[in-house]
Amino acid sequence: MTAPATPTAPITQDMMTIPRKPREGLPNLVGLTRPALREALLAAGTPEKQVKMRVNQLWQWIYHWGVRSFEEMTNLAKPYRELLAANFVIELPEIVSRQVSTDGTRKYLVRIAGGHEVETVYIPEDERGTLCISSQVGCTLTCSFCHTGTQKLVRNLTPGEIIGQVMIVRDDLAEWPRPGVPKEERRLLSNIVLMGMGEPLYNFEGVRDAMQIAMDGEGIALSRRRITLSTSGVVPEIARTAEEIGCMLAVSFHATTDEVRDKLVPINKKWNIEKLLEALRAYPRLSNSERITFEYVMLKGVNDSDEDAHRLVKLIEGIPAKINLIPFNEWPGSPYERSSNNRIRAFADIIYKAGYASPIRTPRGEDIMAACGQLKSATERQRKSRAQIAAEVQG
Repeated sequence: MTAPATPTAPITQDMMTIPRKPREGLPNLVGLTRPALREALLAAGTPEKQVKMRVNQLWQWIYHWGVRSFEEMTNLAKPYRELLAANFVIELPEIVSRQVSTDGTRKYLVRIAGGHEVETVYIPEDERGTLCISSQVGCTLTCSFCHTGTQKLVRNLTPGEIIGQVMIVRDDLAEWPRPGVPKEERRLLSNIVLMGMGEPLYNFEGVRDAMQIAMDGEGIALSRRRITLSTSGVVPEIARTAEEIGCMLAVSFHATTDEVRDKLVPINKKWNIEKLLEALRAYPRLSNSERITFEYVMLKGVNDSDEDAHRLVKLIEGIPAKINLIPFNEWPGSPYERSSNNRIRAFADIIYKAGYASPIRTPRGEDIMAACGQLKSATERQRKSRAQIAAEVQG
């Protein structure tokens, strides 16, 4: 991975920022990058000559073994364990509820600091699985086909709250290694996709730090090619993603004209299709990724014509790409309908004949509202429901 580029002016949003406050008022070690962990240990009194070793030891205990108590860190002297316990906590988000779909998909409602909630989804497939994690509470993009977009943005998640989603699901899957037990070759949590609640590139630093932790070879150790970040098109941050994270990239594209994309993905009014594609053409060279995934939700009579398919092929010409066709997952009050199976297959056939992979995503977890575009925290649903009731009473 190349060195980070000179920071540019940050992308900002109107939001309420609530800092992470662990239960004891002590700093949380979960979510600290190696350099940040080093500084924290030095500030707590770790001798300079020991700090590199201590960082490595703590890193392995927390991210390789999944240990949550300093007392269990048996290769640390008791006085040092006491120093750590007096200065830090190891804390993860709380699982409020866990639903399991008929197809095996698991949806977790996760509570973070401030009482806010996000949703995390694990999608199993044979002896591996993909975890869809959230990067924000709510979303600011208001994409008209997306249920999550109807929930207002509250705040960014911290790196600890992002990587914490990975850790609590590894807990649930019982996937942490155990001393003395042969290492499992299979990985139940083999992939991460940043496709949950929020726009990852509006929380760039938080996502970057969390994914650097996930990719570190001494801990969770996921390859960067096993991590996919999905963006709606925050153009200024795309190059930084290649340089500072280097993961695979997916783009919520969904339309072949600015007129339609302005309605489906309003961020297009700021960075239109031409500007987005210009940034994407540079991405594979920067990160050595094989292909960019274009996500394309199939909406009946909106973006699913043969003309759309031909335009899409023309637009992405020259970009190493695959097009992931997503049958629309309907939700209460949605203004759209799913394209018919025949229409989706015809669309896919045009793309395939033009030389691009065009898999049709099998909807997963629809019975528990865990499918693409359906995530929205239960409390926010309830708040909306109460507001509607109040409006009806006043009316």
